[in-house]
Amino acid sequence: MWGKLAAILGRLWARSGRVLGLAVLVAMLGLRWLDPQPIESLRVKTFDLFQRLKPLELAQQPVAIVDIDEASLAELGQWPWPRHYLAAMVQNLIGAGARVIGFDIFFVEDDAQSGKRYASRAFGLTPELKAALEALPSTDELFAQFIAQTPVVLGQVADQGEPGPRDRRPPVVTPVATMNGDPRPYLVGFRRAIRNIEILEKAAPGRGMVVLEPEFDGVVRRVPSVIRVGENMYPALSIEMLRVFSGAPQYLVKLDPQPGAGISSIVVAGVEIPTDRRGRLWVRYSRHQPDIYIPAADVIAGKFDPEKVKGKLVLVGTSAAGLQDIRTTPVESVLPGVEVHAQLIKSVMLGQHLNRPNNVDAIELFAALAAGLILIVVIPMASAAATLAVFVPMVAGMAYGSFYLLTEKSLVIDATFPILAAAAVFLLLMFGNYLREAAQRRQVRAAFSQYMSPALVEQLAEHPEQLKLGGETKEMTILFCDVRGFTAISERFKDNPQGLTDLINRLLTPLTDVILSRAGTIDKYMGDAIMAFWNAPLDVPDHAERSVETALEMFQAMNRFNQRRERKAKAVGVAFKGLEIGVGINTGDCVVGNMGSQQRFDYSVLGDAVNLASRLEGQSKVYGVKLVIGQNTAAKVADRFALLELDRIAVKGKAEAVRIFTIPSTEAKLSDPGFQKWRGAHDAMLAAYRAQAWEQAEARIGECRALGGGALDGFYELYAERVAEFRRTPPGADWDGVYRAETK
Repeated sequence: MWGKLAAILGRLWARSGRVLGLAVLVAMLGLRWLDPQPIESLRVKTFDLFQRLKPLELAQQPVAIVDIDEASLAELGQWPWPRHYLAAMVQNLIGAGARVIGFDIFFVEDDAQSGKRYASRAFGLTPELKAALEALPSTDELFAQFIAQTPVVLGQVADQGEPGPRDRRPPVVTPVATMNGDPRPYLVGFRRAIRNIEILEKAAPGRGMVVLEPEFDGVVRRVPSVIRVGENMYPALSIEMLRVFSGAPQYLVKLDPQPGAGISSIVVAGVEIPTDRRGRLWVRYSRHQPDIYIPAADVIAGKFDPEKVKGKLVLVGTSAAGLQDIRTTPVESVLPGVEVHAQLIKSVMLGQHLNRPNNVDAIELFAALAAGLILIVVIPMASAAATLAVFVPMVAGMAYGSFYLLTEKSLVIDATFPILAAAAVFLLLMFGNYLREAAQRRQVRAAFSQYMSPALVEQLAEHPEQLKLGGETKEMTILFCDVRGFTAISERFKDNPQGLTDLINRLLTPLTDVILSRAGTIDKYMGDAIMAFWNAPLDVPDHAERSVETALEMFQAMNRFNQRRERKAKAVGVAFKGLEIGVGINTGDCVVGNMGSQQRFDYSVLGDAVNLASRLEGQSKVYGVKLVIGQNTAAKVADRFALLELDRIAVKGKAEAVRIFTIPSTEAKLSDPGFQKWRGAHDAMLAAYRAQAWEQAEARIGECRALGGGALDGFYELYAERVAEFRRTPPGADWDGVYRAETK
């Protein structure tokens, strides 16, 4: 059932695989365009991971934090503290060299410890004491007078509550310039600003919004650089501190020139800081740095190291859990909110602020599209290994590129979605390839299992795309192998046909193994003979070399086979006679494919090159050699094997003569100086023979026999007989030196 279904799916996939892959890619791109929360979550979680793997490390610390910590609350009392405590804090910080002081705390009510306010709420005061308290200067007025003369930025906050009576007073806003349009439609908007009391708000040189908006998962990754309350724009506390630090009268909000792209950056203190389209800043976080914290009680008492604040921007905030200003960041699960502002200021001042350009969505979509298209093109026509060789470096490159750009170039470019899109296309196409290849393997096994070896069938099944079931013409190398004297062998087994069958099977098995191990195809067995070929149905670029290697290995296999037979014969006390084979090899263009009738067919090869290979095997007996190689094959392997030319011969049935060659033994090496000397004498002998220089030919025959060590004695005996015959009956002046075979 599954096999039939897989076959159907495989055929469908072969026709529409790339179309389905493209459809999945388009669907993934549409998903990214919609950007649902799971996709966003994957993106920002990867951003968090990269920051944890390599948080920002800074040698300089341009920011310090005055911490209203648990110890300070225990020493000075519960919050809020009297304003004169804070005045003393500011005075001591400025005296120690602090450049700007920013309060990440709010003064939304009059000081409860001011004399006039205390007198209005206290009970049991004498008229004289009450009058004396009311006559005391307001601590808020004194604090306002003090901060008006110092670089102080007061924090304020915004929310979505209903505006109250206090919110109706005219706002005090920092001047802002804009470029390329109105940024207010893109800014994070709130319904009201919870501001400081009027006397402090007007007195302070700067006012900054303390708005830390967590993402959907509660992690603070981005901080609004500017927010909108009604029609008014307010800078963040960090931005306002940088403005006061630089002495600039205003800051600048720039929109992307492309319509609808939103805000691109904010310029403050001469530094252009990239933002997202809503004006939010991506924070490049470092790990929690307790060494920049100073207890508030120590600052108020003047018991702190001035070097910790000298020349720095100082934030006043709290790490006390009870004051509820604890945040979660990509690097730390628990971090005081004031340190988020500190880390943002540090990254800006030291040029490590992050940038996620407004066109980055298009970049990521293009990366996903490019990766998907590459896979759609490559996977259907490549092997699994080649596909992985493309997919794995692609994914690794995108992941590392994203990590490198974030940590080294401060660019926030997401690789998770392009990787996700590529993985979706990859898995779909790989599954489709599996279905298609499974169907092709079944087709190959069905087509070839009836007449080809299982090893070759499996090889074809692994590479069905290379198979052509119809006929094709291609260059091939053909090998014929035949057992010498098989008729005499058969006569010895006339009363034991089973023994003859067993002998032939034991003989053909190792020879077949050699052929298959060298990528050859068994065409057929003809009794004691084997016909094999190379370069079909699978391409074998070095088919000529493999055929010659096969022949030499077959001779060695025959030696081992005879040794086993001899040992067995001696063990049972019977006479032993070794078996020998002759091999003919030829290369040429052939037609290969399924051939036969409708009832029965074979995958076979036809052509003149096949006939010549068969004839060459038959001539091995004539020339007294085991191996005869045609001239086309010899031309392809001459630089690898120790070839010796045998003759120019016109085999039976052919008028055209060909040169034939042999390899004198399996041990003969082309690079052996002894062989080179032998071949020189051998070629000289053939030249003398063809020139009808019979005496010189005879002399060379003797020299060759000595140099060959008896390896080709039968061959040289043949030429000695020819020379003797030609001496008696000269061939004539028109003799071309070609031997015309009368037998196959």
